[in-house]
Amino acid sequence: MQVFVNLITNSCAKNMEKKSSSSTKFDEISELGFQPPPPSPSMEDHSATDAWTYSEPEASNLSDSVDESSYASDLSPSRPTAAKADAKQGVLSRLGLKLRKNSVDVKLNESDLMDSGELEVMKERFSKLLLGEDMSGGGKGVCTAVTISNAITNLYATVFGQSLKLEPLKPEKKAMWKREMKVLLSVCDYIVEFAPTAQYLEDGTIVEMMKSRPRSDIYINLPALQKLDTMLIEILDTFHDTEFWYVDNIPANSPRTRATSFRRIVQRKDEKWWLPVPCVLPGGLSEKSRKHLVEKRDCANQIHKAAMAINNNVLAEIDIPETYIDNLPKNGRANMGDTIYHYMSAAEKFSADQLLDYLKISSEHEALELADRVESSMYSWRRKACLSHSKSSWSKVKELMADGDRKDKNYTLAERAETLLFCLKQRYPELSQTSLDTCKIQYNKDVGKAILESYSRVLEGLAFNIVAWVEDVLYVDKSMKNREV
Repeated sequence: MQVFVNLITNSCAKNMEKKSSSSTKFDEISELGFQPPPPSPSMEDHSATDAWTYSEPEASNLSDSVDESSYASDLSPSRPTAAKADAKQGVLSRLGLKLRKNSVDVKLNESDLMDSGELEVMKERFSKLLLGEDMSGGGKGVCTAVTISNAITNLYATVFGQSLKLEPLKPEKKAMWKREMKVLLSVCDYIVEFAPTAQYLEDGTIVEMMKSRPRSDIYINLPALQKLDTMLIEILDTFHDTEFWYVDNIPANSPRTRATSFRRIVQRKDEKWWLPVPCVLPGGLSEKSRKHLVEKRDCANQIHKAAMAINNNVLAEIDIPETYIDNLPKNGRANMGDTIYHYMSAAEKFSADQLLDYLKISSEHEALELADRVESSMYSWRRKACLSHSKSSWSKVKELMADGDRKDKNYTLAERAETLLFCLKQRYPELSQTSLDTCKIQYNKDVGKAILESYSRVLEGLAFNIVAWVEDVLYVDKSMKNREV
């Protein structure tokens, strides 16, 4: 019996404490603006904490409920009102922190939703960089230099591949080009070299220390390429309101056929018939528009030369792969052909331009084939000159050619072949990469040189296209003026 009484007493005491705690919470929360619902017969036996409403409109946007256990348990009915006020201020502070945190989270989530597609693309390309384009993950992919070179080339094809006329680049593609190139070029920020620098101590002692700095080729060429990139985009942006337009397929009996531009290079017209054709009004372009076109053509032409020079210098600094050396022709004469060989060896004063005029190259394919033969024969003759001087190390070829005997026939043929190759590339600036250039890019392992080579190559191609597009419009304008006369 005594045990039963004790159990009842303890149960009553716990119920009283629970009601007292609920009453205390009610008093404190009501001061913050909460009001209890009106009494009803169905709620008389329920605790006061079952339902609450909030009367302050300012706090209606709060998403989190009040954490009652964090502050109500520390207060009692005997505390003064100041303690309750402090508790109320603390609750509001905590609610404010939660509100700010939730608002930041909402903004981040909205940003993630907006850029989710772009984020997936970046994830995919980053994964390809790490895997070396080997999706199996077995480590059989290409090296990092080749992967990042392919990434820049593919990005250029994605952004500028559909650009076939003089018009501003679309905003989304322009943003994509700048954003992803910034990521790809950021690798160069961590390619450094160590150089000795003088450090002055407090006592006046000079101490030599090694300090890191950007690698010299990147420090010189990368800012120049970025400037050329910006200039090319600005050139395209100037063609937003022009006096010419483009059409795709014009019927032969159309009155606009007179205004079309059939490219001066016949082979280009036949091979690329899908290109849009520029048109102008019967009176031709205004003097202001014509002057603007000439100015932008000259500017793009200078950019093309600068990008081509950087690309040639970078390719020249890349080591020749052993695979290419092993496959060099053993007989340069047989590789060049008897006609070209006799002209190069017999003439006392060699003229590359006269030889190219005599060959009458009719297509880009023939020019590229000739360039491959000339380049391979050149290195074959250089190798023979190296062996004749008892220097078998390929790394000393440049040193040998600088100090070699100029009466050596192999040296003379190699020098003339180099001159012929240079004139061939100057006459055909749109010429594709030779076999040696492709082999260098394929086997190159230097990430910095890979970035400079690919970046300069795509800018060279874009500048060449802009020059060609401007010349098409000027050709149309000239044709229309002649017809009016």
